[in-house]
Amino acid sequence: MVDELFSPLLLRSGQVLKNRIAKAAMEENMADDGQLPGERILTLYRRWAAGGAGLLITGNVMVHAEALTGPAGIVLDQYAPLKPFTEWAKAAKSGGGVAWMQINHPGRQVPANMPGVAWGPSDIGVSLGKRSSRFGRPTPMTPQQIDDTVTRFAITAHLAEKAGFDGVEIHAAHGYLLSQFLSPLVNKRTDQWGGSLRNRARLLLDIVRAIRIAVSPAFAVAVKLNSADFQRGGFEADDARQVIEMLEPLGVDLVELSGGSYESPAMTGRPADNRTQAREAYFLDLAKDLVKTSPLPLMLTGGINRRVTAERVLYNGVALVGMGTALTLTPDLPRRWWDYREADRTMEPLTWSDKALAATASMARVRHQMRRLARGRNTKPDTSPLLALISERRKQRSALRSYRAWLAATGKAKAD
Repeated sequence: MVDELFSPLLLRSGQVLKNRIAKAAMEENMADDGQLPGERILTLYRRWAAGGAGLLITGNVMVHAEALTGPAGIVLDQYAPLKPFTEWAKAAKSGGGVAWMQINHPGRQVPANMPGVAWGPSDIGVSLGKRSSRFGRPTPMTPQQIDDTVTRFAITAHLAEKAGFDGVEIHAAHGYLLSQFLSPLVNKRTDQWGGSLRNRARLLLDIVRAIRIAVSPAFAVAVKLNSADFQRGGFEADDARQVIEMLEPLGVDLVELSGGSYESPAMTGRPADNRTQAREAYFLDLAKDLVKTSPLPLMLTGGINRRVTAERVLYNGVALVGMGTALTLTPDLPRRWWDYREADRTMEPLTWSDKALAATASMARVRHQMRRLARGRNTKPDTSPLLALISERRKQRSALRSYRAWLAATGKAKAD
């Protein structure tokens, strides 16, 4: 009898994943000069590739050079040299697994001190209480900017395929641009991109269509979608169900379910509305309902650390188990599970009262582990979250200077 966790998964594009374990996307924030992947990224992905996961999904790659989630973000647009991305794809596939590039536009979730643009469906800014000033108020997108964004996603997907990646995952979760269009709390438009769910999903659907035209039939196209925003009046599970049904006729291979945003960081286990208090598999209860009606295979990410939890996820009908933090601590965890071994240690969630700050510190702590792996070192789960946050902010200041200089040198800079 084949262990379901290590059974292959055939996707509609014809692509086969060798097992049901995926390294989920985590933003590395390790771009080299020119916002490109360099040796640190290659070392990191070779380490993950050797760990045994059937699928590796990169951290989000930006489709718009003037709109980054952070100054050390990687950009793949029509002007980027392809060789660094070709090397990245080779590194990610060096263990015999499949590699997808996650592609993204941050929309309004751009730090206020960043040059470039902060766009959104409407002019509603990120609400983080006393920390709201970290993000500027976004400019509502014009129809031309929306059309240009569709084109940018298609170009990046086409270039990802040329570089040797096996697929792309469109990021429509966690409060980034496409998630903003889906959310009735953020999208207050009255034109064809606002109002009904069909209209709010229009940008995502148009991007999927454009990408499917720009890539070969064997190239996988996936979507990362919130199972819910975990904000009252926001994008809910029934909305997710309907969007999945809209995606099915467009040639999508897989939908990854996650949840939350900067305002409600459910992806770190700390939603603003306290609707999930699970310590593992945060979104499984929502996924169980979505699986019943989904015409597409689903992947679930969020707080999965143990083999028994992964098996429970698959038992409930989910096709693929996604892990992030667990693989930054134990990059060979899939191989350990094959031998019925577990990780030596896990990382305890932060329970600071300021959930937004706790989420930021949690991400800094995870990126600290990634940097250790990228230097060929072992991870250090007991790293102080406060020290990791301080170190992260220092690195961000340095990266911001480099990013500003790069934008100015390439003539891409717009008014701050």
